[in-house]
Amino acid sequence: MEILLWLVPTVLVTGSAMLVAGWAGRERATSERQSELAQERFAKAIQKRHPAASLPRPRPVRDRSTGIAVRPSRSARPAGDTRRSA
Repeated sequence: MEILLWLVPTVLVTGSAMLVAGWAGRERATSERQSELAQERFAKAIQKRHPAASLPRPRPVRDRSTGIAVRPSRSARPAGDTRRSA
């Protein structure tokens, strides 16, 4: 029994965390009128036209995929780059 005594603080902390999480996540009572107003606001907002809906979308740049990793050619390095690989 003495061997498992070190578990007591862990069990207490875990239990209290579960109680706090359960209390914080409880369903709160709302009045019927607030619920109706919230539904009306949501319906109004969801039916509104999005400002970016009329903007033209840029075409995605297709990257040619060969399935093989290809290193860039040596000529693609900047002129001042003097790094060498090992």
